[in-house]
Amino acid sequence: MGLGREDEIEVYKPPRFRPGAKVRANRSVKNDGTMAGREIGEIVVKKGDIGYVRDIGMYLQRYYVYAVEFVDRTAIVGMRARELDPWEGEKAAA
Repeated sequence: MGLGREDEIEVYKPPRFRPGAKVRANRSVKNDGTMAGREIGEIVVKKGDIGYVRDIGMYLQRYYVYAVEFVDRTAIVGMRARELDPWEGEKAAA
């Protein structure tokens, strides 16, 4: 049996985004309990929010996790590449 998409080891490839990249969330994200000062289950990022990649980390030595700052939401959220799209200007919002 081959590796499924989720079992792919991302860190064998270069990161999809670099620090400073402008990105758009392609799904909403709720607090899973890791954000101090926010209720568990509270939506901290909404689909379509724009942010900037601040840093890149790893999870389980398999996946990249992007620390994305959403200035309008005053939140820095760890997100996977599949949760982000590159920002392409106003036409991306349509």
